[in-house]
Amino acid sequence: MTGEVERSGDDPSRLRISDAERHQVAELLRDAAGDGRIDLGELDERLEAAYAAKTYADLVPITADLPAHRDAVRAPATGTSASLVTPGGQREERHLALMSGLDRSGVWRVPEQLTITCFMGGANLDLRQATYAAKEVVITVNAIMGGATIIVGPHVHVVVEGTGIMGGYSAPSGLVDAELDADSPTVRIQGFAFWGGVNVERKPRPDPRPTRPH
Repeated sequence: MTGEVERSGDDPSRLRISDAERHQVAELLRDAAGDGRIDLGELDERLEAAYAAKTYADLVPITADLPAHRDAVRAPATGTSASLVTPGGQREERHLALMSGLDRSGVWRVPEQLTITCFMGGANLDLRQATYAAKEVVITVNAIMGGATIIVGPHVHVVVEGTGIMGGYSAPSGLVDAELDADSPTVRIQGFAFWGGVNVERKPRPDPRPTRPH
């Protein structure tokens, strides 16, 4: 049993997926059906397979013949700068946290333009396992009596341009130093904080290896 756990850790495609990633693939399948790429019978079969999937390897065959959606089921990147930029997918996203919260973490793609408005609510964006739709992406966070925390890994260049009005934006700080090179993507963070705040932290990537059982 121990050997099996170790082999899974060596192969990122065998890592376990989250419910959020199953839902992401389900949405892509529904989009494919809407585009006429698959019929309703195939949609039902693939949705059933997506919700039954346990690892990234299980998800790959479900969308392998859908050219527009292949990047959505990639296993986690190795963490090097060159592997972080994967063009494609949705170019712009907008979210509203109205007296509620927004959380994004794990393996996901950051679009070129991501806009989040927090009104008496909050947002937590963990980018450490994310990939980026472009070499430079812009995250606009407008926090009104609310706040946001953005966590980046060591291989990402961060530019903070937000404005604080009885609030503030913090520059990246955290547990690790930046490890930047010519391939490092840039995350440009802008917007305003009114009686609120946006905090940017730099932390190491989570260790994807499962803990060995005692």
